[in-house]
Amino acid sequence: MSIFDSDSSHGNEHKHFRQISRDRLLYEMIRSAKRPDSKSSSWKVLIMDRVTVRIMSCSCKMADITDEGVSLVEQIQKRRQPLPSMDAVYYIQPTKENVDKLLADMSGKSPLYRDAYVFFSSSISRDLIADIKKEPTIKGRLRGMKEMNLEFFAIDSQCFITDHGNALEELYGDEENFRKGDECLNAMANRIATVFASMLEFPFVRYRAAKSLDPTTMTTFCDLLPTKLAAAVWNNLMKYKSLTHFPQIETCDLLILDRSIDQIAPVIHEWTYDAMCHDLLEMEGNKYVHEVPSKIGGDYERKEVLLEDHDPVWLELRHSHIADASERLHDKMTSFVSKNKAAQMQGRDGYELSTRDMQKMVQALPQYNEQMDKLSLHVDIAGKINCAIRETGLMDVGQLEQDLVFGDAGTKDIIKFLREQSATDENKIRLLMIYVATHPEKFETDKLTRILELADLLPEDMTAIHNMRFLEAAPDSVRSSIPAFSRNKKKKRALRKERPGDETAWQLSRFYPVIEELIEKLSKNELPVNEYPCMNDPSPTFHGASHSVSARVLDAPAAHSMRSRRATWARPRTSDDGYSSDSILRRSASEFIKKRGKRIFVFIIGGATRSELRVCHKLTEKLSREIVLGSSSLDDPAQFIEKLKALTPPPVEEEEENPDVSIDDLEI
Repeated sequence: MSIFDSDSSHGNEHKHFRQISRDRLLYEMIRSAKRPDSKSSSWKVLIMDRVTVRIMSCSCKMADITDEGVSLVEQIQKRRQPLPSMDAVYYIQPTKENVDKLLADMSGKSPLYRDAYVFFSSSISRDLIADIKKEPTIKGRLRGMKEMNLEFFAIDSQCFITDHGNALEELYGDEENFRKGDECLNAMANRIATVFASMLEFPFVRYRAAKSLDPTTMTTFCDLLPTKLAAAVWNNLMKYKSLTHFPQIETCDLLILDRSIDQIAPVIHEWTYDAMCHDLLEMEGNKYVHEVPSKIGGDYERKEVLLEDHDPVWLELRHSHIADASERLHDKMTSFVSKNKAAQMQGRDGYELSTRDMQKMVQALPQYNEQMDKLSLHVDIAGKINCAIRETGLMDVGQLEQDLVFGDAGTKDIIKFLREQSATDENKIRLLMIYVATHPEKFETDKLTRILELADLLPEDMTAIHNMRFLEAAPDSVRSSIPAFSRNKKKKRALRKERPGDETAWQLSRFYPVIEELIEKLSKNELPVNEYPCMNDPSPTFHGASHSVSARVLDAPAAHSMRSRRATWARPRTSDDGYSSDSILRRSASEFIKKRGKRIFVFIIGGATRSELRVCHKLTEKLSREIVLGSSSLDDPAQFIEKLKALTPPPVEEEEENPDVSIDDLEI
């Protein structure tokens, strides 16, 4: 049970995944940290560590925090000014370092703050609880303590990451460090489990099975990653089942995969507005910097904007094909100008206004500042993207990528492209990565080496392509239900097949990530249990019937939970309306299931992509079930390539000069 209660007015309407995280941080945590005798909200200090400050920034804006009575945000590891007249709210990880800092702040004769409300991002150990209880002077100053169980990064309304950006390097590669790999998986599992503890959801845990476990086959550490992570997540979930209001039967699905399930998605060009922005423009996260006319005259000035859900134009266009987005932006600008009398008078010369002319015209209308800023921003972005597409010849690259994936192109087409077309090094790397994914047997021949030399790439770039072999998918016996890599030599090598009834308006958008089919099969309860087994035998009410699955459930040790048993020295507070945050979440979850069905969570070890995030948004509407994507990180193609390079050291260049490669030397 929570020892804090929150405002009940925020749990009635439907809320998406990130909205629930935001509400818990603002209302269940910050708003609840007030004195019972306080009639008005007094100002307080919010103290976080390096991890929790990023968790907070993913879900909340500074204005949201200020509205809840926070006047100052501090980092616990830094020296801070004493504010003995103010209360402090601590949102920290339950680590020895953080607890020591807390005790140093609040113990002794001169504490930094009047009183403290402490919220841990995940479960705290008994030893650290004992350390806190040993300090006699802190007892009267600690007004409450709670495990929030919120240690994930909600980077999208339907996506979270565990922030393990080095997972690919630590879990794959030449030298398998089992201890380091297990530590990474356990840390990942702990954060994944807090998603379900926070949402009060108990998942049916399914995972990609390892390769054939017959005596002649050696199962590698990499192949066991989904199995290991599923077991670790299950063990963490078992300790949450003792929490009050935590479901005792399955309320949602969790499917655990790894990056080997789809080698193409991280590198193929995704032609949506969102993906193109992050692929072709220099962006830092969701932050984009563009130049706008200075309001005081003179030169242009740089302005930072966030491309996020608060922007209605971004929200409408983000998953549209870039060509469609450009057309719709032009229509929006035309409509905007047509509704303005001054603009109509300027456009009576008998010619159609260009987009550039429209943009200048809109900038001259101060009464439409907000619309001007939004439209000008996206017209500028779309213009830069289309310019980059033309300058890099991306249409030809994209067409060859699609043809390779659908089996309409092969080695001959790659050689012809490298000989006749001019492409950037990054585009050649990505194209060749798709080639080796569709032709995995080339790793065993010299032909790939010659093609790489023909591409004239740097040694480290060749390393990235060679390292695709570490992500080689499972055998056909395990992957029979999805289009995948085929080793048998056929004239048409297709990693994807055209989907019946799936009409694609844009030729360069035929590609779809593997998880699209997996999610649809999971929603229909058609995933074969021998290929995607479960950690828990589902209850008879799940999916309407019991499954014939005899999965081994790992024994989980009984774990101490502050939410299952309240410390006698922690002071409870009863809310004015009598509603607890747990009851709000429980009611909200049940109402959500009635309206949209059970949630589906898909977690990908080794990094997810924007095409996979797009699929989750698309299937949410199609299946009427919220699809939440989770991963160790969300990577753009350039980031994924750099991570592949790090799997092995770059090759040492030989002193002998290599002879020039001739097209005639390549046997097709």
